[in-house]
Amino acid sequence: MGRDTIADIITSIRNANMDRKGNLRIASTNINENISKILLREGFIENVRKHQEGKKSFFVLTLRHRRNRKGPYRTSFNLKRISRPGLRIYSNYQKIPRILGGIGIVILSTSRGIMTDREARLERIGGEILCYIW
Repeated sequence: MGRDTIADIITSIRNANMDRKGNLRIASTNINENISKILLREGFIENVRKHQEGKKSFFVLTLRHRRNRKGPYRTSFNLKRISRPGLRIYSNYQKIPRILGGIGIVILSTSRGIMTDREARLERIGGEILCYIW
């Protein structure tokens, strides 16, 4: 059985965010690279660097955290995996859901690559809904 790399990156980011970790290491794949670039562009993470140790390469993500550490801790963002290997969810560009009225983003895998819901609507192209981020 194959590994679900998208679920791995989402779970790693969620766990690191809840533990208030500053940095996070994820495997270096094309999907992970595209998703991390989208997260960086949309402002959910601070930095993405590519490192290599021997023959293995990986990405180091720097997460954003609340500056005020007083009071109960709240996660700065939430991630939810939608399409999975056992149940693929597809949508055309007209029916792509809006998360929190457009505040959140939907990451889609389209025929033109991995993109956000806004980009997909502008290009009038649908695809597989990978995850929600808000």
